Amino acid sequence: MLTLETNITKINRVGGVVAKRLKRLGIETVHDLLFYFPFRYDDFSCITPINKLQAGTSANVVGQIELIHNKRSWKKRMNITEALINDSTESLRVIWFNQPFITKNLHNGDKVSLAGKVENEYNCLIMTSPMYEKIDHNKLVHTQGFVPNYHLTTNITQKQIRFLIKQIIDLAEQLVDWLPIEIQQELKMLSLSQAITQIHFPKNNLIINQAHQRLAFDELFLIQLQSQLIKIEQNKSKAFAITFHEKETKNFVEQLPFQLTNGQRKSTWEIIKDIEQNKPMARLLEGDVGSGKTLVACLAMLNVALNNKQAVLMVPTEILARQHYDNLCKLFNKFNLKIGLITKSNQQVNYELGIMNHDKNSKLKNLQSRTSRENKLYAGQARSLLGKQNSLFIIHNSDIVIGTHALIQEKIKFKNLALAIIDEQHRFGVEQRAALLSRSNTDENEQKPHLLSMTATPIPRSLALALYGDLDLSIINELPKNRKKIITQIVPEIKRNKAYDFIKEQIKQGRQIFVICPLIDLSDKLGVKSVEEEYEKLDKIIFPEITIGRLHGKLKSVEKEKIMQDFLDNKIKILVSTSVIEVGVDVPNATIMMIEAADRFGLAQIHQFRGRVGRSDFQSYCFLFTDSQTNKTLERLAALVKYSSGFELAKIDLKLRGPGEVYGINQKGFPELKIASLFDYALIKQAHDQAVKLINQDSSLASWPELQEKLKKIIHLE
Repeated sequence: MLTLETNITKINRVGGVVAKRLKRLGIETVHDLLFYFPFRYDDFSCITPINKLQAGTSANVVGQIELIHNKRSWKKRMNITEALINDSTESLRVIWFNQPFITKNLHNGDKVSLAGKVENEYNCLIMTSPMYEKIDHNKLVHTQGFVPNYHLTTNITQKQIRFLIKQIIDLAEQLVDWLPIEIQQELKMLSLSQAITQIHFPKNNLIINQAHQRLAFDELFLIQLQSQLIKIEQNKSKAFAITFHEKETKNFVEQLPFQLTNGQRKSTWEIIKDIEQNKPMARLLEGDVGSGKTLVACLAMLNVALNNKQAVLMVPTEILARQHYDNLCKLFNKFNLKIGLITKSNQQVNYELGIMNHDKNSKLKNLQSRTSRENKLYAGQARSLLGKQNSLFIIHNSDIVIGTHALIQEKIKFKNLALAIIDEQHRFGVEQRAALLSRSNTDENEQKPHLLSMTATPIPRSLALALYGDLDLSIINELPKNRKKIITQIVPEIKRNKAYDFIKEQIKQGRQIFVICPLIDLSDKLGVKSVEEEYEKLDKIIFPEITIGRLHGKLKSVEKEKIMQDFLDNKIKILVSTSVIEVGVDVPNATIMMIEAADRFGLAQIHQFRGRVGRSDFQSYCFLFTDSQTNKTLERLAALVKYSSGFELAKIDLKLRGPGEVYGINQKGFPELKIASLFDYALIKQAHDQAVKLINQDSSLASWPELQEKLKKIIHLE
């Protein structure tokens, strides 16, 4: 007897080979199959008489087979099955290619239902390779009504998926409907079993919309519910109340070589007010590439340090951690703050390097005057000075710690951590965020750290609500006033050499160049530019006299660090890279971002690449190359020429490509949704309001045991 947990191999016509193919689609049980939703429907709800058919349209035809036979086309060496169908209004010629078995299934005199596209051939209408079903006592699935279409994998067909789901669709009745009945009634929603049944085999468009609404609401509601529960736990916790040091903060800001933008000021004030409270802040700081998020974070860290508490900044890469460390040492030089760096390959503190104006280390003052070579020398001395002192020493003796995943991979505890900052929020999962927060020493009244997450990924406010409902939101929606707009151009192939000439001129002026390719090796996918191929061409043919480096994900961390450091030190003039360059590094001397096969990237991602240049007073450029000349591609890339705002570009890209392709469904910070859209703002708001309402009634959810159990399963899976 089949149940929801029955393995897929127990279903009729599923053997070991088919089961392996279905597993690639994430289908291993009956439950998985029921929740494998169609992405669109063919509307064959009306039967069209043959004499009313029109070329270029899809239609459903019902008639009797007058003639059917196989023949062989010697010219193209293929089997052709021909049939003549009559419905009493007229006859229709039907052809199938390389499917000789059809004559074993269909015979003269059989009544059939056909669904497919009608074409014109020599002034006669014809159907080529339509779906077909013999009309008998079974209900038709593939050719009449609203026919579901599913995402497929190799050697799995639409017919197979529909046939399998049809076998087990009645088991939808066994599903536990965990959504509280009062919500279902208030929102006039279908039951879960009704929604599952109708999403696969709907009667009409209205029922499709109702089923979609219920299942999409379920996904968004669960996300919102988890966010609200996290928020409740946060509100129960205590945190260090950080007193605002107004005088020191103003002095620090006044000595900066630039003015803060209004967005930076507003965001800083929101954070300062949050950390003044004795309950943990949970805030997301969002700002475009180069908008100055790090400086806002610095102002928060400065106030934490002036309160004799600790702050930590976790970033996704070692090179970025090193860059932040160097910048913070310069920024806070006059405050005598102890700043530590912890990565997998590097552990040091500025106190030991003598970067601070400290009596014991006065001989090593003024980091700003040092060359990169000297920095390496001092770093070596630091490792020598530290000797056996490990990361625990750095953690306990630093006011501010910068680090990578190493912060949560090592068994370390902070002495009095008051603020945890996570850069590039979407690249860290919930579990990694929790791991960092757990590094605080909770012996002192069990205080939890304040949490500030930052992201340069342009996410609309309503989407941020869906993704990070437990976080308050601050947005920096403007760039510094002195920042020059990056000139972006789509470069046709005939102007490629002119672009190369321009690059040579830029290099003569001392500038540096990024070149981005979608693949590492040529063999990865024919016809698409690869790092290895492009590196060889640029190094040996185009710019043989110029130092060129290459960077990609297959290199070891040490190799990547060395290449990036050489690029930062201007030893490498052109860096050919995959998308690994997207995150963070600041190379003020780089003025050209050249992107090969730009149509392979999302607009939001290209905007991130583009943000790697334009970080100084030099005019910067972004050149987009593409082999595709379709109107859709050129229209999409033209948006990059027109808009410099990541938020605007994200909106355009979402309309054209969808959230999965724009943001990447494999990124840890983004929920993987089967049916809901993260951009259905009305439904997100509805799910949010219902989650808040429910939690306010009973935060334990004990009143809804089915919902409580559902939530436990989800949390366990994550």
